[in-house]
Amino acid sequence: ALEGIEGAGKSTIQGALASALKGDGIEVVTVREPRGTSTGEGIRLLLLDGDDMAAWTEALLFAAQRSQLAAEVIEPALDRGAWVIGDRSVYSSLAYQGGARGLGIEAVRRVNQAGLGKTWPDLAIVLAVDPEAGLARQDGEDRIGGLGVAFQRLVAGFYEELALAEPARVAVVDTAGTVDEVADRVVRLVRVRW
Repeated sequence: ALEGIEGAGKSTIQGALASALKGDGIEVVTVREPRGTSTGEGIRLLLLDGDDMAAWTEALLFAAQRSQLAAEVIEPALDRGAWVIGDRSVYSSLAYQGGARGLGIEAVRRVNQAGLGKTWPDLAIVLAVDPEAGLARQDGEDRIGGLGVAFQRLVAGFYEELALAEPARVAVVDTAGTVDEVADRVVRLVRVRW
């Protein structure tokens, strides 16, 4: 899974990583949260374009779309031996809702575990970017991206905490440099791990 605050470059790096792995002869399926299923698309409209909502409502909606994506797309791909590269994953909820929204990382982990079961990312790569630079890169502001630099800085801090707490599963990659340089760092990291 590729993780990071708004504007970190997750979608761009996802494409580059998928291309590199396909070049290695690996079947790759890409997914993007909160999307990828008709249920997820409906929930996405509420989450990103809807009115403000309670923090637990937000967390539970993200967990619901993620559970559907896992059941409908990710598990079948893994069962046939494909690699799945996610643009966001459960680690987004751990950092955003568990950490920055103050719900508690372990509480949000438990809610998501119930819906994901064994479908948990083997590796979450956090693309580290300055929050001001990340927000400036956004194509358009959604409800969460509109929370501003201070909120994104808080989220980034929780991603760092997750990387320290789970070094075997969460890695941070600096996004300084060109897109090709960042993509190369990510591809090398994935190849070293597997």
